[in-house]
Parts: sequence; C-alpha cells; structure tokens
Amino acid sequence: MNLRERKKLATWRAIRSAALRLFEERGYDAVSVEQIAAAADVSRATFFNYFAGKEAVVFDQDPEERANLRALMAERPGDEPLWTSLTAIMIGFNERLADRMPLQRRLKARSPGLAQSTQEFGEQFRADLQDWVTARSGGAPDMTAILLMNLAFAAMGSAYQAWQADEPFGRYRELVAECLARTGAGVGREP
Repeated sequence: MNLRERKKLATWRAIRSAALRLFEERGYDAVSVEQIAAAADVSRATFFNYFAGKEAVVFDQDPEERANLRALMAERPGDEPLWTSLTAIMIGFNERLADRMPLQRRLKARSPGLAQSTQEFGEQFRADLQDWVTARSGGAPDMTAILLMNLAFAAMGSAYQAWQADEPFGRYRELVAECLARTGAGVGREP
C-alpha cells in the first residue's frame, strides 16, 4: 500500500472506531453522523466519502478483510478433507469478528431499525466461500461440497442463536466449535 492508501485506511478505521465507541456509550439511535465526524476529527462530507450512513459504519467490512478471508481459505491444504477445511475457515472467520460482533449484536438488540439492515459482509463471505468450494471441487458444482458448506453456515447460525446477549464472545466461539463438531460427527465424513 502506498502512503495515500494507508492514510485512507487509517481514516476509515478512525471513523469506524469513533462511531462504535459512541454507539456503545450512547446507543445507536442517539448518535448522529455529525457527532461521529466530530469524534473522528473529520468533516461530515469526509464521513460520507467513506460510509454510506450510520448502518454502514456498523456492518461494512474493513477494506482489508476480504483479502484476509480469501487468504484464510487459500492456506487450507488441498488434500485436507473438505469438512475439516470448512471448520477451520468458519472458526477463523468468526475469530476475525471478535472485535465487533458483540457490539453489533447489542446494537441490533437495542435498535429495531438496525436489526433489519442487511449484512452484505456475510453475503460476500458466503459467495467467496462458495467460489472456493467450487474451485476445490474441480470447477464444477459438487452437491456434497455445497451441502457441507451450507451445513457449516447452519452450524454457525445455530451457534449465534444459542449465544446469549450477556455472554462473552469466547462463549460464542465455543458454541461455533461445538456446533461444527456435532455437525461434522454426523455428516463430515466424505464418501
């Protein structure tokens, strides 16, 4: 990254950090874009150069995150059983959310409007993982591989639903690992 790109990334992160701190302190609905901009020491216009609105601050992925997730997929050995790879990827994916997922969950619980917003990040991760699974399967959609991928997402979703709002993120990680292990014990063996 050149200096300009590094400065842009630092500004993006400073705005997000300031916004998340304010949301945690005051609540999502009580914080304005102007307050976020002031806390990040940028103008309102600069805020909108980086984020489409307050919801985007909560859910947009870090500009480097997609590359990090693709690297997580790429580092899995090609001869590793697919379920083992998917389990490692799902656990790694969730580890990368540790800094923001608990806050996102609390904000969604307190702000019904925010809870309805879509999470493009999750959709992008699913699409990238499907591309990885397809490529690993020789370039053609393989029903078993797609089934395993969907089961991994179901396990992750089940862990999220079982995770209580007052529990620490470490408990969520345990639930993800447990749900993936239970699912893998039943279907993870490849034919």
